[in-house]
Amino acid sequence: MNKKPLAVVAFGGNALIDDNAHCSIQAQYQTVTNNVGYLVDLIERGWDLVLTHGNGPQVGFILRRSELAAHEVDPVPVDYAVGDTQGAIGYMFQKALNNELQRRGLTRPVVTLVTQTRVDPQDPAFQTPNKPIGSFMDKATAEKYAAELNWHIMEDAGRGWRRCVASPSPQEVIEIDSIKTLLDCGSLVIAGGGGGIPVERNENGDLIGVEAVIDKDVSSALLAKELQADMLIIPTGVEKVAINFGTPEQQWLDKLTPSDAKALGEQGQFGEGSMKPKVDALLHFLDGNPAGAGVITKASTLIQAIDGTTGTWIRNNH
Repeated sequence: MNKKPLAVVAFGGNALIDDNAHCSIQAQYQTVTNNVGYLVDLIERGWDLVLTHGNGPQVGFILRRSELAAHEVDPVPVDYAVGDTQGAIGYMFQKALNNELQRRGLTRPVVTLVTQTRVDPQDPAFQTPNKPIGSFMDKATAEKYAAELNWHIMEDAGRGWRRCVASPSPQEVIEIDSIKTLLDCGSLVIAGGGGGIPVERNENGDLIGVEAVIDKDVSSALLAKELQADMLIIPTGVEKVAINFGTPEQQWLDKLTPSDAKALGEQGQFGEGSMKPKVDALLHFLDGNPAGAGVITKASTLIQAIDGTTGTWIRNNH
């Protein structure tokens, strides 16, 4: 039997929230149901899928609830909040995918796997925590939490003060063998949510949780690489990547070699907090992977991108 091609599809946490007026669980689930049809289109084309997702807003909601309830219950550590969102968001995709598959007369197991990602305790990111999480506070409140809970805090773009944590580089997906086994059994796998629950090994080799966050796109690239996936797909808010974005010289990009993409990134053509991490993730996936391909496009144009009529493709051989 011919092996099916494998795609890792990395949805962002913000992809579940259309705007600030649609943050409820019901609204997020509706957004998921609006997107899973595009994934099942890929399945009908003969692809196996591993789905990853971000969780930034959702972790923020959990931490805010934790802050509000701190006078009654202990606060939720960040690594546990990541685990909570893996289960909840995975449940949304799992239910919606099952329903869409059933509507189309398809039968595939859909499995959400709580996934840990090992980081290096010596990662320099731990020396300079710079990833804001949770709610905005005034300076006095933030300093109070910093003193009481040993938080790092920072002012975030003039909008207030927030807790900040490290964002170390992912080194290993702990459950990689389980993911491979599930794929071999024909399952659609939802894994690595939020970049994975950050863990490190202590001197005894035991896994311990770390209060940090891992970039979802970078972690998805590592996962795709370890699975020897054929393609890494990053759905985003635009159909293609552009240079000179938002200017009269704006130009949409169809195809790039890794060297071209790297050069454009060094020129500052991709936004630091938006497109650059996505392009960098594709470059990481393609490094040492001559047969792989990466594409950035909207969820609604996934099939057109697979057909080569849209999206921005980055691969070694065009």
